[in-house]
Amino acid sequence: MAEQEQRNEPDRLWKTRRRRAGIVAFVAGVVATLALFAFVPGLPHVIDWGAILMALLAGALARWTRLSRMTSTTQSTRR
Repeated sequence: MAEQEQRNEPDRLWKTRRRRAGIVAFVAGVVATLALFAFVPGLPHVIDWGAILMALLAGALARWTRLSRMTSTTQSTRR
């Protein structure tokens, strides 16, 4: 039983690291997009539903990009 737990340990660490990276990337994308809409001159300084939806989409895109990059990097090092 202890051997099986030791074999699963790297997998569990990888999943935890991947989850944290996804959360950080999502939050960074949302905050960066909302900051863009709030502080860039020339744009209306109003955070409305359109800005919130765009921020959520940008966060999802940042998360997807980060996780796909982590996966491709790991697969290339395992070969």
